[in-house]
Formats: sequence, C-alpha cells, structure tokens
Amino acid sequence: MSAPVVAAVLVAALLHAAWNAVAHSISDRLLGFALIGLGGMAGTAPLLLFVGLPPREAWPVLAASVAAHLVYLGLLMLSYRTGEFGQVYPLARGTAPWVVALIGAVLLGERLPPDELAGVVVVSVGLMTLVLAGGVPRKEHLPALLAAFATGLGIASYTVIDAYGVRLTQDPVGYITWVMLLQGPVFFLVALARRRGNLWGQLRPIWRMGLLGGAISAAAYGLVLWAQLSGAVAGIAALRETSIVFAAILGAILFKERFGAVRVAASTIVVVGVLLLAT
Repeated sequence: MSAPVVAAVLVAALLHAAWNAVAHSISDRLLGFALIGLGGMAGTAPLLLFVGLPPREAWPVLAASVAAHLVYLGLLMLSYRTGEFGQVYPLARGTAPWVVALIGAVLLGERLPPDELAGVVVVSVGLMTLVLAGGVPRKEHLPALLAAFATGLGIASYTVIDAYGVRLTQDPVGYITWVMLLQGPVFFLVALARRRGNLWGQLRPIWRMGLLGGAISAAAYGLVLWAQLSGAVAGIAALRETSIVFAAILGAILFKERFGAVRVAASTIVVVGVLLLAT
C-alpha cells in the first residue's frame, strides 16, 4: 500500500476510535446511536450539492450495505450493553480482518501476497489479544463475547459489500453520502417509536456529543472507502482496525481503564502487523 493510503487509513482508525468512545460514553445506547445516525446524515447531506443519484446498478449494493450497517450497529449496541468497552471492542474489530480476507478471496478474487497476509494475521492476533487485557474472560462474559464476535462478522460483511460498491461506482464521496443518508434516520425512528414522554428532554444532555460522533464516523468511513479504491480490501480492513490501539489509549484517558502489560504487548504486535502491511 502507498504511503498516502496508509496515512489515510490510520487517520480513519483514530477517528473511528473517537466515535466509538463517544458512543460508549452515552449511557442511553439507543438515543446515542440515534444521534450518531443523524450526525452522519448532517455531515454528509451538504455533499448532495456535489454528487448525484447513484447509478441504477449501485442501488442493490447500497441496500445491502445499509442492511449490513444496521445489523452491525444493532449488534454493537448489544455488545456495549452486555460487556466492557475494553473487552468487546477488541474482539469485534479483531475478528473482522481475517474474515474479510476469507470473503475477499472467495467473492472478490483477491489473493494477498505473503507479507500482506502475514500482516493481516498479525494485526488480528494483536487486536484479539486485547480481550485479555481485563483478565481471562469468565462464563458470565460469554454473552458479551458472542455479541462482539457477531459484531465482527457484521463489520466484515459491510466492509466487503462497500469495497465492491465503491469500486462499482468509482465515487467514494457519493457512495458514503448515500449510505449515511439512507441508514441515518433508522435508529432515531426506532427511538421515536419506543420512547414515551419528552424525547427532546432525554436528548438535550447528549445531542451535541451524539451528532459530533456521527460526523466523525462519516469522515472516518469516507477515508476508508477512498482507500479501498487503491488497495486490497483485507489489508485496508486490518490497517483500519488499528483503531483499537487508539481506543485503548482513549479508554485509559477517558474511562480510566488500565493500560497494562497486555495492552502494551498487543499494541506492539499490531504495530508489527502495520509495518508488514505498509512495506
């Protein structure tokens, strides 16, 4: 991968960790994800001045992408409800790269050279090692870990769908705009249907943070879609998941989670994987 692609994906990884930290910091998960969806819409809606309707052949891909994103977000919300940020996030993000590599090989015909395949494996191992940072998981952690693993499968699904979609349209800006506009209002409509009483009163304390998280999310994924035009989807997926290293740092700073020896070792493994992907 070229230096600009690597730099863009690493910036996207930092932004991705930031919006997940925002999502985790909002205790009402449904309202938080509703606001993040609206924030993604608000951040991309002005781009309609510069992009047109997607080509006809792209609409089925967009529909599949929106469905996969919504399933992923629902599973992510479930993961955050049932487990700790520092445990479920690494498993979800660490699962995705090697699943993407398998799907990419089968459906997109991508064959990674040995050094990039090694990079994908090393990054995945490093990320999943972070699950142990809080100690060996116990039986009561199983529901959260299963939800996190399913979230990782959701990530892999939308990653491959969107890699195909953005290559089909050759327009990452237009593609991310329509994905955000189509999926953005769904959780807000669910919140309207499920919540009673003064919804605005519930939103008032968190609306700025939620909308900011959505705008950051759109920017992060837009960078990834641009990168997918020029590189193998599995390598970019693995590189993007270095967001977990940034998330571990943010977790230590914002949520007072301990950045101990396991996180240091796992982060080192991830860096080695990144170097394999970038060379």
